[in-house]
Amino acid sequence: MTMMQKLLGAAGAMALSAGAAHAEPALIFDLGGKFDKSFNEAAYTGAQRWVEETGGSYREIELTSEAQREQALRRFAEAGNNPIVMTGFAFGNVLGEVAPDYPETSFAIIDMVVDAPNVRSVVFNEHEGSYLVGMMAGMASESGTVGFIGGMDIPLIRKFACGYAQGVKAANPDATVIQNMTGTTPAAWNDPVKGGELTRAQISQGADVVYAAAGGTGVGVLQTAADEDILSIGVDSNQNYLFPGEVLTSMLKRVDNAVYEAMTDGPGFETGFRVLGLAEEGVGYAVDEFNAELVSEDMMAAVEAAKAKIIAGEITVHDYMSDNSCPVM
Repeated sequence: MTMMQKLLGAAGAMALSAGAAHAEPALIFDLGGKFDKSFNEAAYTGAQRWVEETGGSYREIELTSEAQREQALRRFAEAGNNPIVMTGFAFGNVLGEVAPDYPETSFAIIDMVVDAPNVRSVVFNEHEGSYLVGMMAGMASESGTVGFIGGMDIPLIRKFACGYAQGVKAANPDATVIQNMTGTTPAAWNDPVKGGELTRAQISQGADVVYAAAGGTGVGVLQTAADEDILSIGVDSNQNYLFPGEVLTSMLKRVDNAVYEAMTDGPGFETGFRVLGLAEEGVGYAVDEFNAELVSEDMMAAVEAAKAKIIAGEITVHDYMSDNSCPVM
């Protein structure tokens, strides 16, 4: 670590955590903010569950620029916060540089793998959960055309899209799946206006169900779908409540569990690589009072049967990130 990094960390410790207890955990939200009603908010929910159950407290920061990633990590580490949990693949390179400088600090990163002795890496089988909601979309669609709107165009989001398309095709081999990405920069996670524009464009092409995997941008997708009286599918958090009777379901990604477990396990937690899929209840789909009337018994039976077969290995959902290709797109 350079002298400048040490000075930066020391100054940050005073600014962020004056008086904070050592071993108080910290949570760093990715761009888009903790109340994005999706990925970041799932992390916040997990941290709040830990607070409610333990009476503990944690430090947090919502990033507003890429430049803050390393600064936030070093400031929390210098302040003695432990463990430090971060949401998002974009922390990968920075954490790889920072973690060795703080060997006594435990770090947990969600959606990226960092090979370091003091890092827990948590990733999800999003393609499995997306397959199930894709089946639901294929069964619910009356036009035979459904849509997918992603956030930043990266392999992880194409993994969602590919799993979804496979599920749609499993339910209706003749279905058409339209796919759009919001952008190629981190701004794509927080552009609900663009999300709405893409939704209207897909509706003009016949889509009557649209799945959003786009962080805060997805709220614009769900809003426009409700305004135009078509169905939408939420992501990460349960978004059914946002537009009751208009959201077919939400693909659940249990980021909340990953954050809760890291904080519960505390400093010195078991590190390494963790994959959370259907078998580990890391992904799934939501049925509640806000969408129950939209989900038929036949739909539930088909999806539950597919879920069991995926867990048993009888159905293999292709992972886009395994070879950067999708067999049905």
